[in-house]
Amino acid sequence: MIIATTPYVAGQRVAETKGQVFGLVVRSRGLAGNLAAGLRSLVGGEIHEYTTLLEDTRRQAIDRMVENATLVGANGVLSMRFDSSELGGTMSEIVAYGTAVVLVPDASATPSVE
Repeated sequence: MIIATTPYVAGQRVAETKGQVFGLVVRSRGLAGNLAAGLRSLVGGEIHEYTTLLEDTRRQAIDRMVENATLVGANGVLSMRFDSSELGGTMSEIVAYGTAVVLVPDASATPSVE
């Protein structure tokens, strides 16, 4: 599956647009993680517990988006974006979304020679 934040992929053309796809994940860190993060926030710096939580959540959101794109017959997702929000002060919502497409090699594209 090709995933791009751009509306096109070099050397490929869009043969078919399947529509919007997304992957949504809502996560909450457990009590121990919140306590550790709260203590770390007192001294400042990166809060590794939350960084890890959000990195894992983004990966899972992408995986769900790819699963949805595959279900509609796509082999690519263009203009992919993330959105996030906080729910109730204890949960994070991450959504990955984009346009599911069928990409095919573009025969008219000439490879660049450097």
